[in-house]
Amino acid sequence: MPVLDCGGLPLSDEPSWPTHDGDEVDREPPTVQVRRPDPPTVRMPAPPPPRPAAPAPEPAAARPRPPAEPAKEIKSEPEPNPEPITESEEPAPPARRRKRPLVLAAVVLLVLALAGTAVVGAQRGWFDRTPDATTAAPQPPAPISRAVQGVGTGGKQPTAAGVQAVLAGPAANGLLDPLRGTVVDPASGQVLWRQDETTPATPASTTKVLVAAAALLTLDHTSQLSTKVVRGPQPGTVVLVGGGDPTLSPLPAGETGFYPGAPTLDELVEQVRAQGPVTQVLYDSSRYTGPGTAPGWAPSDVPDGYVSPIEPLMLTGGRSDPKADVSRRSATPSADTAALLAQRLGVASPVAPGAAPAGAQVLGEVKSVPVDQLVENMMQLSDNVLGEVLSREVAIARGAEPSFTGGAQAVRAALTEHGFDLTGAVFEDGSGLSPSNKLPARLLADILTAAAKPDASDERTARLRPLLTALPVAGGSGTLAGRYAEQGAAGRGWVRAKTGTLTSVHSLAGVVLDTDGRLLVFAFMSLSGDDMKAVRGALDEMAAALRTCGC
Repeated sequence: MPVLDCGGLPLSDEPSWPTHDGDEVDREPPTVQVRRPDPPTVRMPAPPPPRPAAPAPEPAAARPRPPAEPAKEIKSEPEPNPEPITESEEPAPPARRRKRPLVLAAVVLLVLALAGTAVVGAQRGWFDRTPDATTAAPQPPAPISRAVQGVGTGGKQPTAAGVQAVLAGPAANGLLDPLRGTVVDPASGQVLWRQDETTPATPASTTKVLVAAAALLTLDHTSQLSTKVVRGPQPGTVVLVGGGDPTLSPLPAGETGFYPGAPTLDELVEQVRAQGPVTQVLYDSSRYTGPGTAPGWAPSDVPDGYVSPIEPLMLTGGRSDPKADVSRRSATPSADTAALLAQRLGVASPVAPGAAPAGAQVLGEVKSVPVDQLVENMMQLSDNVLGEVLSREVAIARGAEPSFTGGAQAVRAALTEHGFDLTGAVFEDGSGLSPSNKLPARLLADILTAAAKPDASDERTARLRPLLTALPVAGGSGTLAGRYAEQGAAGRGWVRAKTGTLTSVHSLAGVVLDTDGRLLVFAFMSLSGDDMKAVRGALDEMAAALRTCGC
């Protein structure tokens, strides 16, 4: 299955993240026929004829020419044609040939043994078994660059009229009414289709596009979030310090949980145990401030498994099942993490909150995957906790308060600083769970257009490139793995997009390679009915129509 490589090449996929109902296509390997040389013809000698009269010599021109070397056919020497035997003549007894059958049998065996061996060359003898060199000396590996490249501008430039023509039918689907959106050619910057693209609408999880962009523009892509244990204020006391990593796994090492590449609690336990006995575990979750849930979140979001109260210390996003996407979440993730650490250290006393002493000795530390991979996990899995954590980390980097309010302000400031127009944009969280969030489709398209430009003429492009490869693949990975099987099937493997779904809210924003080899950016938002599957399918049809565009 093809994938967009580096923001626009055909899709295929190798995911480092869990997929959702992804399909696998089994391909039979091509049949390879190996042609061996024909086996040599071996003719056994006929019984000797009666002693004939001397025949007349055969003309030289009629004699068969011997085969050229290195022919493998072995023939016994031809016998002269005998005179016809008349009834009055009796054949003489055959002459005895000593040991000839044994010699011939040995030759036959030798020929059969060599029958499967390719002829090395006319200059080589049959018994020279030294193989010819068939492989050149290994060359040093070619230099490679891991920089993500954009799609070139060699494809036919699409026209606004052509794009409008292919979208006319899908956009008229009443299931999408009201529909807002836009389509842009990032190579030229031309807007090819638009419909109320500046009117703000509830974005749902496409809010994460803004958080991802702010994180990639602000944070070091290689930086990691830490969870550590330091020596406490009293002998035998340790303090578990939350550094913002929500991916810490309670599973044994080697067993994969929901977040790919997550560190494990057991790694931390092993390091701490090596430092001596522990009698008390405290936990420090002071990295983040403010309430754990955002305005507009439904009271059922935590128990129903969509999000956990946002704290800098938690196990697998607060999930009760560390392998499941939707799983009942902990209401007290920091305390629960500390309690499990104490249990595995064999500490009987209950855990309690406590501040880590300044300059305390570090007894153990584990780290998350780098920031760019955290962004990828957030986008692929549409993970609400990662969305909130990354917005707070942007706030910390910018010197703002690490809370819902501070995170939203920091994301806005980072995007504005890099030239994005946030007119009409209102957001209160980093996950998109709040129905109070409002974004224009134009803003989503502007961010993706900056990431998808074919060269680095825009200084933002290099830092935003990972945003493209973080997008789920239609019919292949993340939140799009179960889509594009029927509706929008033409886009399967070619569309990469971030999804967004709340009650009566559906959005899709991403990129697609059209049939002319041109990368197109799109953002579609619909405030429609509750028939989730039908509305999602209608949005998929719109994105797939762009794939069919030779326009």
